[in-house]
Amino acid sequence: MENWSVDQVCNWLRQRNLGELVPKFREEEVSGAALLALNDRMVQQLVKKIGHQAVLMDLINKYQQQKSGLESPTYCGETASPEFPEVVSGKNLKSFFARCKTLQWTSSYTLPVFPYDVKCILAEKKCPDHSMRIRIIEFLQADMTKYLEGSLYPNSQQYNIVVNALLQAYPFLDEDGNGFLLWKRALKDRFKYVRRPIEDDEQVLRNKCKFGHRRGQTRKSSFAENKPGNIRLQVEEEPVHLEGSAMDVHIKWLKQEYMKTQRNWKEVDDRMNVTIEIRRKMISDKAPLKDILRLFPFLRCPYQLFREFQLLTHMDIYKKTIEILEIYSEHILSFNVVRNNPINIMLQENLKRHTEEDILKCMKMTAACLLLPDVFGDDSSLFAAVNEEVKAETPVLEVRNPFNVNSCEFALYIEREELAQLDDCTMALAALVAAFHVFNIPCPQRIHRTLNFLESLVFEVRSPASLPIQAKRGLEAPEYPSI
Repeated sequence: MENWSVDQVCNWLRQRNLGELVPKFREEEVSGAALLALNDRMVQQLVKKIGHQAVLMDLINKYQQQKSGLESPTYCGETASPEFPEVVSGKNLKSFFARCKTLQWTSSYTLPVFPYDVKCILAEKKCPDHSMRIRIIEFLQADMTKYLEGSLYPNSQQYNIVVNALLQAYPFLDEDGNGFLLWKRALKDRFKYVRRPIEDDEQVLRNKCKFGHRRGQTRKSSFAENKPGNIRLQVEEEPVHLEGSAMDVHIKWLKQEYMKTQRNWKEVDDRMNVTIEIRRKMISDKAPLKDILRLFPFLRCPYQLFREFQLLTHMDIYKKTIEILEIYSEHILSFNVVRNNPINIMLQENLKRHTEEDILKCMKMTAACLLLPDVFGDDSSLFAAVNEEVKAETPVLEVRNPFNVNSCEFALYIEREELAQLDDCTMALAALVAAFHVFNIPCPQRIHRTLNFLESLVFEVRSPASLPIQAKRGLEAPEYPSI
């Protein structure tokens, strides 16, 4: 292989069902010698798909092991197939069957061979810094993806097996007894980051449910006419009459595309642009929400909800919401009026259980988001139902286990029906504000001050609303500035 030309490398890729990589390998002039010199960082830059990255690195490692006559003792979870006779012949046959067995994700999972720089840190039993943690998590994620044959949806048991294997091999990584949760959270976040381009896809929720992921399960039907647990829309229903066959074609395409696992998001954006006029007319004419969502189901996806808001206002509400919570969260938590609030008490109890800076910051931002109505003296039940049933007809958040890093859930409800599931408090708050504007829903008076504060910051008004002036003893009614 060392003497292969670029053409020979390309033919080798085609034989391994990696023909998609040929144009990039030709562009970068990857010969046989260059192929064997690739490290995991180079592969990530050269190959976009995680599944292809894992398969390519696996093939290179196997070739190098076969050439040197060495059998890696810690890579017993590698896949193999009849395509690689050098791996499954002779003395390696027993090892091959052992590796196939580990693909069942039993407790016999064995860690992969880490890159040299990672092995050096682990050998010294030093707690890795942030960048080294990322390297470890990236490698574990690629290894898990390879076992899942390119899938990006591990279930909870598979996460547990991998993290347990890591901590058993390197006990010093279990920092103050919180290591398991921290490493598992980091690994889940890495998969979420890789899935981010399709994270707003409702089919992702079904895929998570298929592979055993708890957050993927749907607790209630999306509409009263749907079967329990089924989040799909009834696309068989005929839409209301629209003038122009072209508009009917766009709507029919959007409804069909929504049911697919892999969506053409560029085409979805284009067709949502084309149909915005009829959609806005339906909303302004007070058409029933379920009819609007039946014709335009992509409004259920947070990404499309934020995009619709941006088309109307030219504002990136998700980015603005992140800025708002980062700036105001500490200030909100310092108010006397929220000191004895059950949410704040719950926050303080959970803060003691964690030391990871990112987790603590996320918890504080979640608490600040949920406590905002109490700071303004508004009705919090019209803002978020925390571990309770949603009762409001207007847009409201449903929040379950807000400070549990493994089981927290956020969802947006309108007319007591679930519109979308959301990743975290930032996305949830952005979706709540966006829903009032996108669906042209009047703001209830009992939550007006809270939303007025948020909207003034989102729309960057010259004199934005501010938090109420803190009373010295927390007993007097706060003063509210006017815009």
